[in-house]
Amino acid sequence: MNNPIPEAPVTEKLALAWTHTARFLTTASQLVHLPATELPEIAFVGRSNAGKSTAINTLAQQKRLAFASKTPGRTQHINLFELGPKDAADALFADLPGYGYAAVNKSAKQRWQKVMADYLEVRRSLSGVVLMVDSRLGLTDLDRQLLEFVAARVATGEIKLLVLLTKADKLNRKEADAALRATTEFLAGMTTETSDVSVTLFSALKKQGVGDVALVLHEWTHGAAEVATA
Repeated sequence: MNNPIPEAPVTEKLALAWTHTARFLTTASQLVHLPATELPEIAFVGRSNAGKSTAINTLAQQKRLAFASKTPGRTQHINLFELGPKDAADALFADLPGYGYAAVNKSAKQRWQKVMADYLEVRRSLSGVVLMVDSRLGLTDLDRQLLEFVAARVATGEIKLLVLLTKADKLNRKEADAALRATTEFLAGMTTETSDVSVTLFSALKKQGVGDVALVLHEWTHGAAEVATA
């Protein structure tokens, strides 16, 4: 019997090369219009001003993959992006509408709250959620509500959770440590032995945490593999 060839260790460079393959697939205003898929799907969520689109673009090393409007609350669809080889995609990113922007009218808010709730609760291909939180504000009431909404699926290990504390370049060391500690303490309340929950500081401007996040998302979608330290 031939010995199997061991897989090459996943380096930060390889993980970033993978996120760089992200390309637009489709957009949908309702859950039923999203394509059924067996590919693992990672959803990006967060308040309208938390830097969600900017974080996606930074991870993908593309300037306008996700539309980053100067007017928060403009994204009104779920946008899907494919990753991996063009003839053999291996994962999807889902950019969900930002929440919490006051200027969005009430009926639109209610409609999108329902769409997001349905997506996070029943989307079968959803395997991970990346929550963007402005590190200067910490977890807001809306962020906590979203975390509590997905807590059951996180607790059972059905979906993984990563909280990105964005705009970390605006914090000094003491403030950054305090933001990490407060978020970690809150997340501890929703973890079990089967949970996969983590939090990290992130700055699109300084590229802080970008490689680490790429490695996490690659592991989520490809399974645990040896990670090279070099």
